[in-house]
Parts: sequence; C-alpha cells; structure tokens
Amino acid sequence: MKKYILSIDQGTTSSRIVLYSLKFQVLDIIQKEFKQYFPKDGWVEHDAMEIWLDVRNLIKKILKKNKINSSNITSIGIANQRETTILWDRISGKPVYNAIVLMKMINRPWWWTILLFIPIVNLIMFPVVWVETARSFGKHTKLDTWLTILTLGFYLYYINYTQDVQHISERSLKPRTEVGEWVSSILFAVVAATIVHTYFIQPFTIPTSSLEKTLLVGDFLFVSKFHYGARAPQTTVSFPMVHDTIPLLGVKSYTNKPQLPYLRFPGFEDIERNDIVVFNWPVDTVRMFRDRSGKHYQKPIDKKSNYVKRAVGIPGDSLKIVDGKVYINDEALVLPDRAKPQYSYIVQGKGQGFDLRNLAQRYNITDPVAWYDQSKRQFRFVSLSDETIQKFKNHPNVASITRIIDSVGKTDPRIFPSAKMNWNHDQMGPIYIPEAGKTVAITPQSLPFYKRIIEVYEGSEMGLDRKISVNGKQVLLNNEPLNEYTFQQNYYFMMGDNRHNSEDSRFWGYVPENHVVGKPIFIWMSYDGNANGFFNKIRWERLFTTVGGDGKPVSYLYYFLIGLVILIGFNFFRKRKKKA
Repeated sequence: MKKYILSIDQGTTSSRIVLYSLKFQVLDIIQKEFKQYFPKDGWVEHDAMEIWLDVRNLIKKILKKNKINSSNITSIGIANQRETTILWDRISGKPVYNAIVLMKMINRPWWWTILLFIPIVNLIMFPVVWVETARSFGKHTKLDTWLTILTLGFYLYYINYTQDVQHISERSLKPRTEVGEWVSSILFAVVAATIVHTYFIQPFTIPTSSLEKTLLVGDFLFVSKFHYGARAPQTTVSFPMVHDTIPLLGVKSYTNKPQLPYLRFPGFEDIERNDIVVFNWPVDTVRMFRDRSGKHYQKPIDKKSNYVKRAVGIPGDSLKIVDGKVYINDEALVLPDRAKPQYSYIVQGKGQGFDLRNLAQRYNITDPVAWYDQSKRQFRFVSLSDETIQKFKNHPNVASITRIIDSVGKTDPRIFPSAKMNWNHDQMGPIYIPEAGKTVAITPQSLPFYKRIIEVYEGSEMGLDRKISVNGKQVLLNNEPLNEYTFQQNYYFMMGDNRHNSEDSRFWGYVPENHVVGKPIFIWMSYDGNANGFFNKIRWERLFTTVGGDGKPVSYLYYFLIGLVILIGFNFFRKRKKKA
C-alpha cells in the first residue's frame, strides 16, 4: 500500500492542499479562495467555519481525485500565515468568533465579549451591542434605536443590505442627550449590580421569626455567594436583580425555559454543622413568598423562595429529636453561644392579667401569645428563650412556667416523611442525612425517606423522568426493580432556632446541595416595625454586625462612618487640587 504526505497551506486569501509522495514529490495541488471581511481600513477578518469546511472538502476532493484512502496518508503538515486564536464551542463544534473584532468596531473594550456569555447580564448586553453597532454606522436616531431593539437586532441586517452606510471609526462614545447619558449610566449600574448580586453578594431580608433571637424579623443581610461557591443561573431569561416576582406588577420575573445545567463554582468552605444557610425552599410551588392566592407554579431551582435556617445535620449524619432537643450521631447538638433556641410555654398567672406590650418590651418577647384561657388564667406563649424564662419567672403575677413538649407517639401528619412514623416536631428520628456517593437499601419501609430525592431532586430537576411505584414488597423505578440507590449530591437538615414556630426540614425533609444559595455574613440594617418612632424602629446596636462568630455581636457602624468621612474628605481635596 502506497503512503503519502498531505500538506495544508492556510493562506491569507485561500486554502490549499498539496499531496506529496514519501520522497516529497508534488503529486497534486488543489486550492480554493475564501471571502475577505474588512471591518475597517487595515483590518481583515475571516469566517472560521468557512475555512474549516473548505479544508475538509478540499481534502476529500484531492483524495477522491487521486483514488487514495485516508489510511494511505502517513502524516499531515499545516502551514499558515496568521497570529489568531479562535474559541470553539466544545458541544456544538462551531467557532465563537467575530465578537472581539465587533467590540473594536464599536469602540468598546474587548472584555465586553465576556459579558455576552454571562446569563442574565447578556440579556442586557446584547441589545446594547446591537444599538452600538447601528450607531457605529451612523444610525443613532431614536427610531433607529427602537427598531434595533424591537427587532432583536435584525434591523442591522436591513441596514447592511439596503442602506449606503460607512463605518465611523472615531465615533464619539458620549451620549448625545442628557436622557441618553442617564440611560447609559443606569444600564451599566444594573450590569455591575447583577454580576455582584448573582456571583458574589446578595441582599436578603429576614421575613419570619424562625431564627429569633439570632436573626430578627427586619434584619437586612448580605449573603455571601462565594463562601460555598456561587451557582451559575439556571434560569437564563429573567428580570435582573429580582427573584420570582416583579415588584408592583406581581407577575413572574422569569421564563421556565430555556434552562442551563446546574453548575456551582468552587467555594472557600463547606457547610459545617450549625452554619446558618440561605437556600431555595425545596418544595416551593407558591406564586411568591407568603402568597395566599392559591396559585401554584412549577419553579426552577434558582427561582424557588429563599429560606434561611440553621444546618443542624450535614451529609452522613444520623439525626434524632428527643423532647425537642437535637441529637447528632447519638450526641446532643451543641449550639453556638449566639444561638438562642426558643420553645412554647404555658404561663400560669396568679390572678391579675398581663400587659402584653409591656411584657414584650421588658422581656424581649417577639412572637405573640397564641391563646389565653381566662377561666384558668393561663397564657400560651409561642416562643420564649431560656434567657427570657429566667427573667419572666420572677414576675410577681407568674405562678409557674411550663414548657410544652409533644409526647412520644403523638402523631403530627405534617412531619416528614409521613404520618406512619408517628412523629411530631419534638419527637422524631433517627433519620439518615444522605451523602453524595453513599448507597442505601430501598425497601417499602425506607422509600418514604428517599422517594422525593430519587423522583425530583435527582430526577425531574436534573432532566430525568423517574417514576417510583411499589408492587407488594418490591420497589420499582420506571417499572424496573430498585433495591438500592446511590446519592448523586449531598443533603442537609435545616431547622430554625425558634423550634415551635419554624417551617423547616422536620416538615418537608432534606435540602439538596444544589438548592444552597449562600452564607449570611453581615447585618447592615435592622428595622423593628413594632417600635414607636422612626429612630426607635432602627435597632442601632445590630447595624454592621456579623452573623457568625462567638460572644455578643459587635457593631462596626462607627468604623464605617469614620471610613466614609475619610473617603468623602479625600475625594473633596483631590477635586480641589485638580481645579487648582
């Protein structure tokens, strides 16, 4: 079998294939020119896909012409006359090109190209690039701008093929009107804020008392996305910097499709036991948080309502609750000293009633009284901490304070995984918290613990159609026997410190790792809506305090104000120096 050498000569204007013998004799030459693109004087650009297809076709042609099989080619040499890097899409096999050159054409920095590949941000950047392209060819009227945006950029084709326009290489980037300047500033403020909001820091407000006294209703937090690793948005079409609902309009802020696969960037730490975590409520189908309309949505993971709880159980733990106390691997859970668990109590009065408003202020009671039995002079308080109990029991009108504990065997049908377990919020478990890579036996008895994981969290939410059924003593997955299951991701057991007034994992089970949003790190504002007077409503002692750590929280407000004054002063004197 004869052997040959093939040479690909990639020139500036054409592709050429040369066929050699092993003695380097030229046996055949075939060539094809390709189109040249001139975005501006002195520049030339080529279609990478055109070159690739031309080279493939030329090779096929020269082999067919000389009746040679590809197996007869011993080696291929490539020569070109370029200093060019092309980015190719690994999945589609097509090049990503022209974008950087386009940025040069519109006199914008090359890194704008990166913004075109960032979900949500690109929804803003694409219209901006379309408009900038039109203006680079002299189309800068309001009509041109609106036609470019409303046609999703296709107006540029109309300009290209029907209008006699010239590229303006030295175009001024300054907006022509004051309104245009405002729009430009707002757009890029939104872009910057969206990047920070999506990948670094997200503001969050504590809506409920599930973590009282650690986090209070009205605390405004900064939630770090990078501690546990930021998630790339799965929802690609969404209104920037809002969650599931557009404010005031009350409509969905996103479209369910298209969806990107789950991707989490590397973080600096893993979730540790007792960490306070913000996550997407796994079973959320409500229209929006606290909505009572009865409307339900099948939401993407990243658009489910944001919850904040304490991770009392981490992957691999065995958890049980005895008399309201949490045990991990048969040892009592030791909470951080900033954690102030609360429970419900019956307060027996001596005869006189209580001034409930005075009690709330005096003993820092935040949750309301559940009920009052006048005949027995009994009050049921929803949530009282140990610190409050120690003070409250010395009240002259208090005869006794008794903690309410649901007894063993009392069934709460709301408790995970089912009423058959005869569990309640004070008595449950043991329960295994799944760990990625671990395998468990699947039986009709164990199935309630893991059914939702298999069908939903690692099924439909991952794009897999999974349906579990039971035939006698045999569990079936898509009508095939299922005797064991290996978990694909980690899971967590989340609870509120306000143990009798918290909707948490006791009711709806595990929190998947891909639902984790981030770690609360900082309280920048705290607002008490029940206080009288504006300045009294602000909890000054909580401003600029950290969420984690030990001991009493320390406010860094004064340090912030001092730094702000220094910054303002520095800018003031710098401007005066420039004017001088």
